[in-house]
Amino acid sequence: MGLVIMILGLVAFLGVHIVPAFEQQRATMTARLGDSAYKGLFSLVSLIGILLIGFGFARYQAAGYIDIWHPPSWTRRVNNILMWPAIVCVVAAYIQGDIQRVLKHPMLVGTKWWALAQLTANGDLGSIILFGSFLAWAAFDRIVITNRHDHDAPLFPHGGHGNDVLAVVLGTLLYLALGYWFHPYVIGVPAFAR
Repeated sequence: MGLVIMILGLVAFLGVHIVPAFEQQRATMTARLGDSAYKGLFSLVSLIGILLIGFGFARYQAAGYIDIWHPPSWTRRVNNILMWPAIVCVVAAYIQGDIQRVLKHPMLVGTKWWALAQLTANGDLGSIILFGSFLAWAAFDRIVITNRHDHDAPLFPHGGHGNDVLAVVLGTLLYLALGYWFHPYVIGVPAFAR
């Protein structure tokens, strides 16, 4: 039952995040609902999706993992290495600097690295569905953005190297907080276990 709830959450969360990829449909929805109502509905469905994903995965985890493959122990180190730049990329999406300018969409890059890192270290069915879905969405979204006529237009004003340093410092602090606090106490699995 936990997997079903998690999949419903993924459909809600990723489904609403796919809508902006289709400019015509998004414009139609915004025209019908109004910009504020569209953003409110987007946020509400996203929140419901995240809650369902978390609740469903927790129920799946409590019932016992369904193993598909058993990753070797070294994949945990690969996961930990990949997670650091993934978190820095996500932070860089909000602190525009040269990282954002070079990557164009650091949130999508960070999401892909995060999903790939998790898929490397987790071989159970729930993790494959969860992280595989996010990896597929991020790859799809990047392809759609690349093929859009306005993909070269800057999304945000660019800062300089100072913003990059700030993104790396804040990203590193967030990476450590997630690894040392969130992962062991919320997820229930120590990220930096030996």
